[in-house]
Amino acid sequence: MENEANISQKADTSFTMDDFAKALEKHDYQFQKGQLVKGKVFQIDPMGAYVDIGGKSSAFIPRHEAALREVIDLSSVLPLHEELEFLIIQEQDAEGQVTLSRRQLEIRQIWDRLAQMQENSKSVDVEVINANKGGVTVNILGLRGFIPRSHLLERNNLEALRGQKLTVSFLEINRNINKLVLSQRLAKSSASFSLLEIGQLIEGKITGIKPFGVFIDINGVSALLHIKQVTQKFIENLEQVFQIDQTIKALIIDIDEGKGRIAVSTRVLENFPGEILENIEEVMSSAEARAERARKQLLESANA
Repeated sequence: MENEANISQKADTSFTMDDFAKALEKHDYQFQKGQLVKGKVFQIDPMGAYVDIGGKSSAFIPRHEAALREVIDLSSVLPLHEELEFLIIQEQDAEGQVTLSRRQLEIRQIWDRLAQMQENSKSVDVEVINANKGGVTVNILGLRGFIPRSHLLERNNLEALRGQKLTVSFLEINRNINKLVLSQRLAKSSASFSLLEIGQLIEGKITGIKPFGVFIDINGVSALLHIKQVTQKFIENLEQVFQIDQTIKALIIDIDEGKGRIAVSTRVLENFPGEILENIEEVMSSAEARAERARKQLLESANA
């Protein structure tokens, strides 16, 4: 009985090891979906190319996975015997062959690049490829993005934007659902912000008058002239002093690019309290000289 048990145990052990060995032959566990590998193309056919990546079997890259752009001659993007990097997109089949992609590797690298650009608040040029009521779709480094109508500078004739190049900034990047939302207005605002600094004299048109202040457009960026920064005297009604579309000059006293806010002042341009109310034309005509004096005072108070 004891000998029979030993024979049975050996048989069981032998079976388990053989089964494990066969499993190893069928599956090379070092290659997994999503893994980056290096390899060399050794054969090209009409359907794709065969790649040596150091496995038991060669890997295969289908023609449509060779590059993000359309390719006619595979050898132009998959040169023979040259080491390249690939992304595994399908694990081993019954013959132990994995499926590779260069196209999806490019897409991954583009997403990484776009995320870095968003983090650094950089803008990018895109080409409009389609338009609908809600906005326009664009080509951005080979990927498809969307600009909502509210974030376009031209909102009336979107069809006219087809084929045009636009400079945009990022509103939302979500690679998990392939979502890229962009803004032309934000890019223009960011570019304008980079040209502005505290102590600078600006000139712009009044776009809105509220009880608390006046909004001024400076090359696409909105600045606020708060009621307390208009004059050194009390004002009851700003509409008695300013009009929509009126051009005025003011001094920048604060910039918060993160919140998209610019504060300006005409109060600091006055030679005496209430001069803006009595003779705004004189204040505006000599604003440059007055701004130089006010700028020095701003710097002195900042350094104090």
